[in-house]
Amino acid sequence: MKHTNQDTSAAAASQAAQYLTFMLGGEAFGIGIMAVKEIIEFAGITEVPMMPESIRGVINLRGAVVPVMDLAARFGRAQTVPGKRTCIVIVELEADGQRQLTGVVVDAVSAVLDIPASDIEPAPSFGTRIRGDFIAGMGKVNGKFVILLDADTVLALDGLPDLAPADAALA
Repeated sequence: MKHTNQDTSAAAASQAAQYLTFMLGGEAFGIGIMAVKEIIEFAGITEVPMMPESIRGVINLRGAVVPVMDLAARFGRAQTVPGKRTCIVIVELEADGQRQLTGVVVDAVSAVLDIPASDIEPAPSFGTRIRGDFIAGMGKVNGKFVILLDADTVLALDGLPDLAPADAALA
């Protein structure tokens, strides 16, 4: 059977990607499941002086020092006030050829959802309360939108200018 370009693109559009969905400030967000390593309880964060407001501190994850980012603060909002369902999502990214674990504080984890590419709209150029480059797309799920985050951009620690002096002091 011979495949045409239309067949291939239709098959690609019907493939679903999996996203871990979570709540933050009453809004639904999602992040690609391939980057998510684990979900842990919100506890044991050690504050580090001179860090930007979006970095809550670090945690000890089986002997590794992992920075913990408060997504609400990263989006320019007030820091997350921990509640019963607040947790830390451990995300693994690759930067400069090295793996980097980062913890992300979220209000509550919802579910892992399969979202077909055909149900993902481009990021809007207006109307969101977060930077456009943080948004990979808008997933349609049960008639509602889930803001799909670009983990590499949102969690880029090198994108935080306030970290440079602290890094220099640690060297």
